[in-house]
Amino acid sequence: MTGLVHRGLAGQAVGMLREQILTGALPPGSRLDEVEIARDPGISRGPLREAIGQLVSEGLLIHVPNRGAVVFAARPEDVASLFELRSALECAAARMAALRRRPQEVTRLRKVCERSRKARETGRKLPYDLDLDFHRSLMEAAHSPRDAEQAWLVQQQVIVPRSGLTSRTAHTETSLADHEAMTEAVADGDADLAVSLIKAHLAMMEIQLLQNMHAAQSEDVRGQAPGPRSTERTVP
Repeated sequence: MTGLVHRGLAGQAVGMLREQILTGALPPGSRLDEVEIARDPGISRGPLREAIGQLVSEGLLIHVPNRGAVVFAARPEDVASLFELRSALECAAARMAALRRRPQEVTRLRKVCERSRKARETGRKLPYDLDLDFHRSLMEAAHSPRDAEQAWLVQQQVIVPRSGLTSRTAHTETSLADHEAMTEAVADGDADLAVSLIKAHLAMMEIQLLQNMHAAQSEDVRGQAPGPRSTERTVP
């Protein structure tokens, strides 16, 4: 019984830490303070360390010598590699989903799109959980568990660098429209169209993420730069 309770507490810790990482509450590059986190009444050091180990295996955390667990901070080359892998997995899944989908799976995709549209109408950016839910539902419609498992890990790692960046309204609207179009392609059994749509969607996401990362880095540099030097010269 104690082991079951321990695993339950570890599961709670995993959920809590994952939520904080994916929402940006724990930003990329930040170090986890195990002592501080373990002060939460519902979390003890043992389950917390187990949770950290789980998230390290998922790529959301990394171990850094002399620092401990640190939130994954993607570099531009990391983003390119992640999207290359994600595109391969999700293009294959989109084709399989169009060929293997069941009525209840199409219904779920449409419901996720409806929830996303309602969230968008309130003025919010597309919540990460609804974005993940759509792509996870697409993977489930493909009926390829191994593909889905690997895609889930990559999808989460892509969310991390996006968590602290500002999403433009047009980007959110385009993402929603893409999701809706992909859903109908799957519903119609049009595998070629489904693949074309997901490929273009992910390519757009990659470009936007890299542009936003570059813009954020430029703002940081400007914020750290010293004030302008005087152009006047002293005559000796």
